[in-house]
Amino acid sequence: MRALIIHNQMSGFGSDAIYEFERALAEQGDEVLLRIPAADFVPKDVLYDVDSFDMVVLSGGDGTMASLLYYLCGSQVPTCVFPSGTSNLLFLNLGNAPDSASIARACRIGRTVTTDLGEMTWTDENNIEHTKGFCLMSGLGYDGEFMRMAAETKSALGEAAYFAAAVKTLNPPVSHFTITIDGTTFERDGISCIVANNAMIQGDIKIVPENTMTDGLLDVIVLEVNQTVELLPSVVASILDKTGKVLERPMIESFRGKCIEVQASNPMALQIDGDPMANNITTYRARVLEKVNRLLVDEVSFYASQATQPDKNLPGAQIVPHPFS
Repeated sequence: MRALIIHNQMSGFGSDAIYEFERALAEQGDEVLLRIPAADFVPKDVLYDVDSFDMVVLSGGDGTMASLLYYLCGSQVPTCVFPSGTSNLLFLNLGNAPDSASIARACRIGRTVTTDLGEMTWTDENNIEHTKGFCLMSGLGYDGEFMRMAAETKSALGEAAYFAAAVKTLNPPVSHFTITIDGTTFERDGISCIVANNAMIQGDIKIVPENTMTDGLLDVIVLEVNQTVELLPSVVASILDKTGKVLERPMIESFRGKCIEVQASNPMALQIDGDPMANNITTYRARVLEKVNRLLVDEVSFYASQATQPDKNLPGAQIVPHPFS
């Protein structure tokens, strides 16, 4: 098997786990090419020859995953998501076993699931239109301001940066949102309007129930509060019922659709998969890109029951112990 690894060493704290993973693949007898792009890399510059490989491994944070998966839309090359970022929420939503040897084994077995991706379009203050792919959640309002503040300290504090940002954003601005979903319009007031391809966050908590990245739909989530403290009942409900199937999420309303347009009554911050994009945006459009990525999954994945059999019959993998265990 020929494997291409794209490792963004600027993600997270620069974990060396990817090198353990590379050795695990090599010890299986696979040919591995590791590319470490520059900080300002363009996806096509590191994936230009991806079709000549049996598999591509994306190593980095969720922002890295989103940009590379967006470029890979429609590619038939099986793609492995390797968690090297701060939160690694895409990997969490897949539910694969997290250790390097298990991920290498999943690559050798080669079962894949065909997944959706989100696409967001907005116009900045200079009237320039932008379009980006997203694999998790993106939105306008409180979450955009929250991610902007977290980004300032994330490299130093890691996940603790999110807690620090939460303390600084206790009284976010409230907006009136006009939300059009597949031609039907809704009017809501709140601090944020989010679109989600994956809605599970840390602690295996789903913000909305029955959310998947294989249903051909995006979830629209509105935080209908005036202060962040009013979300406390939803926080308690999510701790008691992580799936959201039993207890409702008070003050959080959700919709579902393929094409979404959101208009805010006042300029707000925009974030895409945790990365701040702009500070004074009033409108965005989002749509789902159905079944555009082939992601590798293992037997413990949430998507194991949907996985297809591998394209090629490769020799069985062997679990390689961590050298320091």
